[in-house]
Amino acid sequence: MSGVDLNEVLLAVEKAAPVDAVEAVTRSIGVNLDALSMSFLVADMSGRALVRLVHVPIGYVPGGRRHGEDVAMVLPFDGGLQEQALRAQRVLVEYADDQYVVRAPVTQRGEAIGLLEIALSAAPTDGILQRVSRAAHTLAFVVIANRRHTDLFEWGQRTSPFTLAAEIQRRLLPASFTCEADSFTLAAWLEPAASIGGDTFDYSVARDLLHFSITDAVGHGVHSALTATLCVGGLRNARRRGGTLLEQAQAADEALVDNAPAVSPFATGLLGRLDLSTGSLALVNAGHPTPLLLRDGATQAVALPANRPFGVLRHKPYRVAGLELRPGDRLVLLTDGMLERGAAALDLPTRLQHLSALHPREAVRVLGDLVLEVAGPVLPDDACLMILDWHGGHGDTRRTVAGADPHRASDPHRG
Repeated sequence: MSGVDLNEVLLAVEKAAPVDAVEAVTRSIGVNLDALSMSFLVADMSGRALVRLVHVPIGYVPGGRRHGEDVAMVLPFDGGLQEQALRAQRVLVEYADDQYVVRAPVTQRGEAIGLLEIALSAAPTDGILQRVSRAAHTLAFVVIANRRHTDLFEWGQRTSPFTLAAEIQRRLLPASFTCEADSFTLAAWLEPAASIGGDTFDYSVARDLLHFSITDAVGHGVHSALTATLCVGGLRNARRRGGTLLEQAQAADEALVDNAPAVSPFATGLLGRLDLSTGSLALVNAGHPTPLLLRDGATQAVALPANRPFGVLRHKPYRVAGLELRPGDRLVLLTDGMLERGAAALDLPTRLQHLSALHPREAVRVLGDLVLEVAGPVLPDDACLMILDWHGGHGDTRRTVAGADPHRASDPHRG
């Protein structure tokens, strides 16, 4: 078999329409690997399933949602090889029905985008598995590039229709919920309430700084989503102008105060700026729940000065607090939906200790499941959390295999 030619793959992508880009890539890869069949499964937005996207011009495909000529078939996680490959970030091989099925995670900087499945007639060698892994990594960039131009992937990932408030809230979240770097790993998650509660999270990596935030707009529905829009817009605008942490807080506050008649009155938030070269963390708590720090196997609340929420008491200044992170620390930010009466049964500090071995991407997903279990199935308020693992060693060479650091991946049998 000849190797997969990257130039050939990129040419096929550019020739195809955005909705056909993945099919063009898988077809090209399949030809080069003499594959019996090829399939791409995108990660469902719930984090609890994979979705097989199929283009079917005519006919009926049972068990799938249909949108024009495209069909989305949801495959819930069941602990099987598909879930194991994605969670453990490993290429797995299964022999069934006289063929070898290779499953490779499609991942970029720790974001689990989906899974590439390839059926082969002969047992794959180590060299072929490496080529499949590289092909899956290439496919990650193809999906990221082309989902900017089409709703196909977003439609496939949605197992239920969004309300207007949910649509607004979705657009406020970063494009990727996970980010791996040499010195840190970050992941966040949002379990929305039946009537959207206005929770958001955000992050941005600069050359030597990591900016992050978690916010909670008061109220529910569209008005809450609009409040969140002003809050997040103020934070991003100040950050992108090079503003300090205090200037970002002030910008969010002014965005709400200046537009108070049009939206709900205020939002709480927790803003952070981490110096990646030292582990020195600056925090502003604007009336938000206290973050938790998991250090040396124990969970403790991080004491921070109490500041006013964004949008109230305009002339009272914000104060910054400092925290020195140590390699091995896990910082957890959350909204009050993780702490309300039903969710309080979760015993979050203890759960965090039990989940300490999981990658943040998996830990936030498990905690989301647990919140639904104790306070659901329909939450009275959004439940949002962000987990930041600090490793240290900024500037060192990141150890990666096809878009993920295997040393940080979760054991698929835990959590």
